[in-house]
Formats: sequence, C-alpha cells, structure tokens
Amino acid sequence: MDQNHGMSGKQSGKGPIGIALLAGLLVFAAAWPAWAGQPSLQSSEAAAVSASTGFADAADQAILADQDQAGQESVNGSADGFDEFDEFDEFDGETGSKPVADPLSGYNRWMTGVNDKLYFWALKPAATGYAKVTPAVARRSVGRFFKNLGYPLRFVNNLLQLKIRRAGVETARFVVNTTVGVAGFADPARWWMDMEAYPEDFGQTLGFYGVKSGFHLVLPVMGPSNLRDAVSKIPDRFLNPVAYVDPSEASIAISAYDRINYTSLHLGEYESLKKDAVDWYIFLRNAYEQNRKKKIQE
Repeated sequence: MDQNHGMSGKQSGKGPIGIALLAGLLVFAAAWPAWAGQPSLQSSEAAAVSASTGFADAADQAILADQDQAGQESVNGSADGFDEFDEFDEFDGETGSKPVADPLSGYNRWMTGVNDKLYFWALKPAATGYAKVTPAVARRSVGRFFKNLGYPLRFVNNLLQLKIRRAGVETARFVVNTTVGVAGFADPARWWMDMEAYPEDFGQTLGFYGVKSGFHLVLPVMGPSNLRDAVSKIPDRFLNPVAYVDPSEASIAISAYDRINYTSLHLGEYESLKKDAVDWYIFLRNAYEQNRKKKIQE
C-alpha cells in the first residue's frame, strides 16, 4: 500500500509541472519588453509551407529561422518570409526529370481542403485575436523560446549525419541562449556571436543515408509530407521536450500555443501564397518535396 501511495503521489505531482510551465510561459511572454529592438522571426521555405497548413510538431521547431529583417517589421512582427519562393516553379514536380509519386492524390487533395478550412476557421481567428492582445516583441520572444527547445532534435540529427561542427555549434547556442538568453527567450548566440542554428530532423537524416521519400502524403493538421518524413515524425517526437510534459492535456496545450504564436507572426502569408497559386494542392506538394530535397542536399 505504501508503494502504491508513493507512485500515486509521484504521478499527481507531475500534473502541476505542465500547468506551471504553460502558465509561466504565458506570463513571461506578456511581460517581456527588454529585447524590443531585436529582429523579428522570418520563416524558411519549409517553415512557410508548414505555417500554412496546421499546428507545429517537433520537426517544425527545427526549421524556425530567426533572421534579420533588413530593419523592417510588419505590424504583426513578420516580414516577407517567402522570398525563397520567387524562383519556385509550381509545376516543376510535374515537368521535371522525376515527377512526384502521388498515388493518393484524391485523398491528399481532400485532406488539403480540410487543413485549409482548419486554418481559416480555427487557427487564423485564434492567432489574430492573440496578436491583438500580445505585443509583437513578446510573441517573437516566445518563438525564440520554442526554437531553443528544438535543440535536442537539431543536435542529435546533426550528429547522426556526422556533422560534428554543426552539432557543436548547436550545443554552444543552446548553452548561451539558455543562460544569457534567459531560457531562450532571447538569442544572444546569433545577435552577438553570429552562431546560426542548423535545422535537421530524422527525415533529413534518413534522406542523407539514401532513403527515398516515397509517395506524397498530406497529414491531418500537419499538412504536406511523404512516407519517409511521416514515419520520421515518430522519433522526432521523442526528441521534443514538450512531449514529456504531464498531463498530456498540458503538452497538447503548449504545442497549440506554440502554433498560434507562430501563426500570429506570419498572418497574411498563407493567403498571399494561395492567391497566386494556379493549383493550391500542386503548389504545396511540389514546394514541400523540392524543399525537402534541398535541405537533404545541404
């Protein structure tokens, strides 16, 4: 009985940890004015596609880029994060040397439509309301905090690909930003030491060792993927610290808050891309596959 009582006490003690983490994050974000003069978040090509289709997961955090905005910010704390799409050919996957394998195109188109509705009916309204009551500087700081939490994913996959120097830079960044940067809410490693992050995930690691992408697959909420990357989200999840927060409801709430915060910094970008696309599904599919190929080759 004593043993059971001890286990029960241990489990009951985990719940407040997750709740306290979420509450502390919200309070800290609202009260963080010290870094107001620092640059805002800008998405990479892959992050832009991810932002347009659903909530963040562990792999998303690995590709959040915190780059200079050439001295400019929008009202929402976001600059044009889609410069890399300027040379993107929407139908390159159809006319290139190797078309994208898409045997599930019917399902994929349908799920793209579902994710599109989730964006307009749930994610965008939540992010818009959040942006109205939370200063952009606080939201950018929260974005840096979650990016810092992505260190295990980046470090392990750089190491698995034998990118030793990059793994060392990731470790140095994590130490500096966690201490001097106050848990990662600031990024002095980049601002003062010119140390950039090196995003890697398990899908990229498999691709590095020659595993093919397989057929294209659109995931509920998460958006464009392929067979290799979809399976890779499982080990990626084990490297996401948020996945270990108890209770599970708190973990889900923290991940949802991360996605809402990220989207609030990129409002309007999804609509801009969609407006100019001839075929929205083909655009997202080919953008994703081309970006993943590029990331693996780097």
